[in-house]
Amino acid sequence: MSSTTPTGSPGGADSPSTPVARLAWLDALRGIGAVAVLLEHLLPWFMPALRPYWFNLGMYGVLVFFLVSGYIIPVSLERRGDVRAFWISRVFRLYPIYLLVAAAVLVMAIWMPVREQVPRDLSSVSAHATMLLDVVHLGGLADTMWTLSYEMVFYLVVTALFVGGAHRASGTYAVGFGAVAVVAGLLLTGPLLTGPWPAYVSGVLFFAGLTCLIAGRFRKTAAYALGAMALVLLIFSGFVPWLGAAILAVMFAGTAIRRWEQGAGGLWPVAAATVLVALAPVWSEQAGWWWVRPGPWFTTMALAGVTFAVAMALRERRLPRFLVWLGLVSYSIYLLHHPLLRLAYAVVGDVRDAGQVVQLSLSAAFVLVVLGLSLLTHRYVELPMQRLGRRLARRPGASRGASSDAPSGEAVAQRPSSGDWA
Repeated sequence: MSSTTPTGSPGGADSPSTPVARLAWLDALRGIGAVAVLLEHLLPWFMPALRPYWFNLGMYGVLVFFLVSGYIIPVSLERRGDVRAFWISRVFRLYPIYLLVAAAVLVMAIWMPVREQVPRDLSSVSAHATMLLDVVHLGGLADTMWTLSYEMVFYLVVTALFVGGAHRASGTYAVGFGAVAVVAGLLLTGPLLTGPWPAYVSGVLFFAGLTCLIAGRFRKTAAYALGAMALVLLIFSGFVPWLGAAILAVMFAGTAIRRWEQGAGGLWPVAAATVLVALAPVWSEQAGWWWVRPGPWFTTMALAGVTFAVAMALRERRLPRFLVWLGLVSYSIYLLHHPLLRLAYAVVGDVRDAGQVVQLSLSAAFVLVVLGLSLLTHRYVELPMQRLGRRLARRPGASRGASSDAPSGEAVAQRPSSGDWA
C-alpha cells in the first residue's frame, strides 16, 4: 500500500526512531485487513464451520483499510503539495496489479465463466478503467474490486478539497457524510441514476479530468468537476447509497484522527461520525442483511476501531516482521485471492463436507499459494511500477505543480510518506 517508500522492512532492523519504523504500524494494519478479507472469502468454501457470524470478518478488514486510507492519504497529498505527483503515484500504485488481475480473470474465462455480476458490454470496460465500479452499480471481475471504487471517490473528493483550500475540516466532513448515510438509509433503497450511462459519462469525465490534473491545465476546474462527479455517483448511483456515504465518513474519521494527533482538532467528530455510521443501516432497505443488523454491525465497527486504536498506541514499538511484510504485499493478497479461490474451487470441488484434516490442509495450501504469488507480484510488478511512478513524478513540472496546487500558506514538505493502495 505504500505509494513511495515501503513503510517498514520485514527483513531489516529499522530503528523505532525512524519515520519508516513509526509507519510500520500502518503496514501491520493493512496485513491484518488483507488476511481478514481473505478468510472471509476462504472459510465459507473450505471451512464453513469456522466462519464467524457475530461480526463480518470481511467488512472488519475493509473498515481497517478505510481508516488507514483516511489517516494517511490527505496528509500525503498535503506534504507533497502537488496534485500532479500525487495522482501519478496513485496511478502507478493502483493500476498495474489491478490490470494484471483483470487480464488474468479474462484469460481464466476460457475455462471458468466471469462472475455473472459483470456486464458483458462497454459500460463494464469503462467502470473497470476508472475503478468506479460500485458507485456506477456494476460488478467487478474480482469480487474485492468493489472497495477500490470508494478509494477512488475519496481521492477525487480530497483532491477537490485540497485545491480549494478546504481540506482541513476533516472532522466536519466525517460528521457530514455520517449524516448523509443516515438520511440515505431512510430515503434511498438503491441507485436513482440507473442504466449504463453513469459508467459511460463518468469514464469520459474521469480521464479528461485526470489528464488535466496531471498536465496542469484547467487543474482547479478539473478537480472540482471530478469531486462533484464522485459525490453524485456516491449518493445517487451506487448499489447501496447509505453504505457509500458511511464509508466516506469512516475515511474522513481516519483523517480527523490524524488531525487530532497533530494537534489540529479534537476527537468529538470521530465519535459523532461513529454513532451516525452505526445508525445508518438501522432503517435502511438492507436492514435485514445479517451483517448490518445492529449486533454484527456494531461489533464489526467496534473491532475495526479497537484494532486501529491499539495499532496506533503501539506505533513506536517494534512490530512482528511477518505482520509488517503482510502489509507490504497486502494489495496483491487482496486482489489475487478471490480469482484464485474460484480457480481452486473449480479444481478441487466442494469440500464443505470433507473431513477437518482435508479442509485444513487445503486451506493452508491455498493461503501459502496466495502469499507466494503475492510476494512475486509485489516484487516484480508493484515495486518496479512504483519506482517508475516516482521517477515520472519528479520530472520537471512537479515543482510548478506544487507551487500552484498548494493553498495559500500551506507548508509543503517534499519527502516520502506512507501511502496506501486501497
